[in-house]
Amino acid sequence: MTSPDEESHDGSGEPPDHTHAHGADSHEQAHTHDHDHEEHEHIQHTGQDGDDVAPSIDQGDVAQFSVPEMDCPSCAGKVENSVGKLDGINSVDPQVTTGTLTVSYDREQTSATAIADRVEKAGYTVENTGEVTSKFTVPEMDCASCAGKIENALDRVGGVTTYETQPTTGTVVVTYDSSRAGQADVINAIESAGYEVTATTGDESGRQEAGGEREGIWTSSRALKTWVSGGFVALGLLFEFFLIGQNIQIAGLLGTELLVADVLFLIAVATGGQEILRNGYYSARNLNLDIDFLMSVAILGALVASLVFGEALYFEAATLAFLFSVAELLERYSMDRARNSLRELMDLSPDEATVKRDGSTETIPVDEVAVGDIVVVKPGEKIPMDGAVVDGESAVNQAPITGESVPVDKTTGDEVYAGTINEEGYLEVEVTSEAGDNTLSRIVELVEDAQSNKTEREQFVERFSTYYTPVVVAFAILTTVGSPYVLGTTWSTAVVYGLTLLVLACPCAFVISTPVSVVSGITSAAKNGVLIKGGNHLEAMGAVDVVAFDKTGTLTKGELTVTDVVPLNGNSEEDVLRCARGLEQRSEHPIGEAIVAEAGSAGVAELEIDDFESITGKGVRADLDGTPHFAGKPGLFEELGFDLTHVHATTDGGVVTQTARQMCDRNNCLDLLEETVPELQAEGKTVVLVGTEDELEGVIAVADEIRPEAKRTVTRLKQLGVSRTVMLTGDNERTARAIADQVGVDEYQAELLPEEKVAAIEELVDEFDGVAMVGDGINDAPALATATVGVAMGAAGTDTALETADIALMGDDLAKLPYLYELANDANGVIRQNIWSSLAVKAGLAVAVPFGYVPIWLAVLAGDAGMTTAVTGNAMRLSRITPDTDTETNASEG
Repeated sequence: MTSPDEESHDGSGEPPDHTHAHGADSHEQAHTHDHDHEEHEHIQHTGQDGDDVAPSIDQGDVAQFSVPEMDCPSCAGKVENSVGKLDGINSVDPQVTTGTLTVSYDREQTSATAIADRVEKAGYTVENTGEVTSKFTVPEMDCASCAGKIENALDRVGGVTTYETQPTTGTVVVTYDSSRAGQADVINAIESAGYEVTATTGDESGRQEAGGEREGIWTSSRALKTWVSGGFVALGLLFEFFLIGQNIQIAGLLGTELLVADVLFLIAVATGGQEILRNGYYSARNLNLDIDFLMSVAILGALVASLVFGEALYFEAATLAFLFSVAELLERYSMDRARNSLRELMDLSPDEATVKRDGSTETIPVDEVAVGDIVVVKPGEKIPMDGAVVDGESAVNQAPITGESVPVDKTTGDEVYAGTINEEGYLEVEVTSEAGDNTLSRIVELVEDAQSNKTEREQFVERFSTYYTPVVVAFAILTTVGSPYVLGTTWSTAVVYGLTLLVLACPCAFVISTPVSVVSGITSAAKNGVLIKGGNHLEAMGAVDVVAFDKTGTLTKGELTVTDVVPLNGNSEEDVLRCARGLEQRSEHPIGEAIVAEAGSAGVAELEIDDFESITGKGVRADLDGTPHFAGKPGLFEELGFDLTHVHATTDGGVVTQTARQMCDRNNCLDLLEETVPELQAEGKTVVLVGTEDELEGVIAVADEIRPEAKRTVTRLKQLGVSRTVMLTGDNERTARAIADQVGVDEYQAELLPEEKVAAIEELVDEFDGVAMVGDGINDAPALATATVGVAMGAAGTDTALETADIALMGDDLAKLPYLYELANDANGVIRQNIWSSLAVKAGLAVAVPFGYVPIWLAVLAGDAGMTTAVTGNAMRLSRITPDTDTETNASEG
């Protein structure tokens, strides 16, 4: 038998570029400047489906080799087998279409040189020795100026080809030529910029160390020095303004008198300014015009003016040292709030697993668990690895991965994910993926890398910031020199104005306003089962005007079920299902499977089957208990000579179906051809007739059930501001119209081939500013790639969807789509607020400085610490947005 055209498709979009080459386009990285190094290709490889896939760097180093002679599958096989003989090889990915080989390996067991040797032993020439990518944890790098110093230091390391600094996660990803540089060279460069490297690629202990360091931020050595500095500032103020009689001269230096208050202020500078001057030294050493350098100049400038020119700016120097140290602590605390959201994702997976080996169980680190091991998970424990249940039954809380609020029942054969929680039963799980390659690990890695894809606003901010600092510094010099002549101020006042402007010259709050918002939005989404692959996709989703849906597996469940059984000519529903089960149980067609499942749940008896035959394009035939039976399209029974316009339905004294028509004396006559079948098809159902050569026994209708949340989702999207919703399907016109009417989309296009769906999306993109395409993550990738944003449903455990979708709904829950749209909209609003408020405050303070309206303490607290804390706090508001627990209620209220 045949069925309507059915389709399901895959979320697809280009993955984010995770590393960027030195050169003119270097602003595409998280924090970069133009570099003089030679430009190199992005470290990525091409999957078998042709989509670019960024290689993992969590399980070791990754090297890419150019092997131009490897130009056929046979060549690739030889290379892969040869390299695979080395110890420490995690994965080998030969791509014949590009002539490249990407290898993930353990640097402690092998090297890029050894891999190149194995390629050559397979008979192929390696044109380069490959590049190594490593990740370094640098927790103290928490602002744009910190990143700038590290970048300048890395620029001077020969062999470093690309790098990416991520202040929002405190990580630096560096790609280098292993023949010219090593990991130690990179660490030395980072530390020469004044920042400690606490962990490298794959070092979980370092990650925990970084987290622990942040927990004691208010009691750290810098914090203690800051509080001591504050105490001396307070004592100095006491003598300066209240104990004036006791504020006597106690020393002289360089011909100037030092009063009690002056000495106290100098002590405050010495204690609170140590870290500032140290960082300023590294900034100068790395030729970086950042806040540390500017604050160091301001403090030293105030001291020089006091000691050499007798301007008595000790109070200003002490205030700068103390308040800026407070600002730095606040900035670290604010950044820690942003990092915590990602750290919580990392902490979802347990560190140990209980494994069955040699007839007993043992607890081992998850890194030592191998594919194929049987892991024991007791009630209340987290599932340590992706796998399939081989024994036991339980309800599993999958909220950490899919965002589902209700635990999902799991039994033998069901898939489970690392980081999910076994609620009540005992489970034995066969591991199907390694620790660094499970669903949770991929989510964490993709969320970390999501910063690499810049929003348009972020790119604007980075471009603007390169001009902002030099302009304000020039304005500070001009103000200092010109104020006495133009405004008639004293030289000491002019110097204070200049120092105040130097404080305002660093655009830290401005630069960080977008990244913290993106990180907050993306990590919040990940916790709720929505994986956003980059800030650009988050921004694009918030600007979507049109949402296009696939039908099968998206608006519908993608699983056929029996919806109607109409018995005819004295047969019962059981009779019809019994015959249909016998005819279909040897069929592998989805419609046949649905009928067999329905008959099984109804408990009908099985019949003896002989001489099964598939009638191509029409249906099936078989002998049931010796009697020939048929099941198939109405056209099959017309060919058998049945009059489908006058068929009698079985009744129990009344009318058994809504489609019954009183057209003859028996009051139960049906016109299958003109009424019953078309009406069922108009409801989006596929019709199967069952009977013998002599008698029609019944009609069975099968449908792909509409998701209960589909209509509410479409309604909610419209309430949130989506101007148009469209359904694209390969199904027939009648079924498409029925589904579209029930769901409430504005328009539909039916009977589309994959290339026609692409054309439909292209037309929408031309007509509207932003188009999101929503599919089920299986196929139809071209249409999702063509849309402004491709959204894949049900991506948990699906490598293809995770790798190719712009955005992935981890669970099979369409109701997450309004949440995603609302989050993206609010994120765009928060980003705009952060950018323009930080810019306005900085600009306003800078303009007011020459007129004496901005004291130096206000510039530090409002212009630096205040705005950094404010933009971070504003970004954290995104974590409060959660999916509707009752979409219908929210939709009605909207």
